[in-house]
Amino acid sequence: MHIGSQYLGDRTCNFTLWAPLVGEVAVHLVAPEEKFIPLQKDERGYWHGKVSNIEPNTLYFYQLEGQTDRADPASHSQPEGVHGPSQVIDHSAFKWNDDQWQGIPLEKMVIYELHVGTFTKEGTFEAVIPRIPELLELGVNAIEIMPVAQFPGERNWGYDGTFPYAVQNSYGGVNGLKQLVNACHQQGMAVILDVVYNHLGPEGNYLWGFGTYFTDHYKTPWGSAVNFDTAYSDGVRHYFVQNVLYWLENFHLDALRLDAIHAIYDFGAKHILAEMADAVAQLSQQQGLKRYLIAESDLNDTRIIRPQTVGGYGIDAQWSDDFHHALHTVVTGENIGYYQDFGSLEQLAKAYRHAFVYTWDYSPHRRRYHGNDTSGCLASQFVVCSQNHDQVGNRMLGDRLSSLISFAALKLTAAAVLLSPYVPMLFMGEEYGETAPFLYFVSHSDPNIIKGVREGRKAEFSAFFDASGQEPPDPQAVETLERSRLNWEMRHEGKNRALWLFYQKLLQLRREIPALTNLDCNNLEALVIEPEKVLSLRRWCENSQVVCWFNFSQEVVEITTNLPSGSWEKIIDSAEPTWGGSGSQLPEKLSTEEQQKLVLNPESVVVYSND
Repeated sequence: MHIGSQYLGDRTCNFTLWAPLVGEVAVHLVAPEEKFIPLQKDERGYWHGKVSNIEPNTLYFYQLEGQTDRADPASHSQPEGVHGPSQVIDHSAFKWNDDQWQGIPLEKMVIYELHVGTFTKEGTFEAVIPRIPELLELGVNAIEIMPVAQFPGERNWGYDGTFPYAVQNSYGGVNGLKQLVNACHQQGMAVILDVVYNHLGPEGNYLWGFGTYFTDHYKTPWGSAVNFDTAYSDGVRHYFVQNVLYWLENFHLDALRLDAIHAIYDFGAKHILAEMADAVAQLSQQQGLKRYLIAESDLNDTRIIRPQTVGGYGIDAQWSDDFHHALHTVVTGENIGYYQDFGSLEQLAKAYRHAFVYTWDYSPHRRRYHGNDTSGCLASQFVVCSQNHDQVGNRMLGDRLSSLISFAALKLTAAAVLLSPYVPMLFMGEEYGETAPFLYFVSHSDPNIIKGVREGRKAEFSAFFDASGQEPPDPQAVETLERSRLNWEMRHEGKNRALWLFYQKLLQLRREIPALTNLDCNNLEALVIEPEKVLSLRRWCENSQVVCWFNFSQEVVEITTNLPSGSWEKIIDSAEPTWGGSGSQLPEKLSTEEQQKLVLNPESVVVYSND
């Protein structure tokens, strides 16, 4: 059953609203002409009505109890923003040209996370399209778009959305997103959309008025939890499961990234994530095209991705924060907050072997045991990165790795991610060493919310700016967003160009060498060479083998080779001038007849293959 407005053609539209506690509901058409149409309530609390003589783009509210106008909770479009009327959309009017699109298997994906508002100066879906060819040239084949559900104003990360079905009007709305997906598919690029099912933003959240969508039984960092398992939760579950299908069906999206599922509380016999997974599996079977769900979770809980037949939820993949944290702390030396749980090279080696560092191990930061075993899970079920919107944007100054570590270490970090056995994700701009920060920004209209956001940011970083003398940038200021826009032209200049080419070469090797293409933690050896601070990574697949030496030390170090027999040829060395390095002493070929001494440059990586 579709909820919201469903345009049927021939100037006819179905309206369906779930509001079991409301005694009277009418559709209030407000433009192009005003009209009231009463809806009828069924035994499950859904209000229905078929309305004739209605055109696409008609504006409407639901009028509750004969007096209160509310936008449609399942509105497909809010052309006047979160406080305005909803708009009837004819989804059949868009002409798709992606009939030949077969999708990209998850294990083949190279994901590129981007924020529509800062990826280009225009900040629109349409403006992304001209950049797709260069991302493909780099080796990216899937873009992941930060949330686009309608949020207040024109500036936001997207996690303050209050209309989960409506496409942000300032980005280009429904047609703009469809044009972007259509263009991506025509060129061979998959599209993943970030969606938020754990909370709604504070401004324009009119779902509160319906009395059933939230519960105080659980608390989240944003307040009351979405009601997935208490009284009247059936309609809430349907609302969000239908939202999953809405995005995949109407916008031809290839996958959804589910934000912070650790803040989704459901203790029912069938978890809402399992219900979503079932719905997507059924859609994939019906359409003959595999769609994916990828969870963000800090639980280190493999139940999320294990099959339902063994008690899991059946989600296709999840992010590995542990991999990011282990890598970040090794290259930056940071140890505040949750980073205090990390910092050793052996932890990074464990992340290569098991995806998680904490697999029911004691976490000093949490002061408890954390995580579980990943045995039996596929490497392709884990997404890893060295940067993402959270890990950059939740820093007070939004500083990227390019402002925290050396150019040599940027290459080392890139290789650590792209040579891993997991699905890699880049954060927009990292491929050329973008220096612009990615700051937190909003554009609320409610003065109390603006004040609260400003004070919240200051409180969060009080210890930091008291020590540094700097304060967090004003999240409400237009300049905060402007400072976060990419300097896209940098990719053609000097070391930025060398870094871009280095990423491109690594992605080429990942596609062409079987040992790197095959995502398998079982065919992998990760060892730490101490005290040199070198990590040795060996991966193999049938007759293909590679060995990678990562020198995380800021000093020149010497190691002794211990390779399986065969002819080993150097395929990439970050210290070479081609990649902006100072030069390398490493031989082009290695012999396994006798041990050899290798001199590794500071913060460098070298890869040998015996294909």
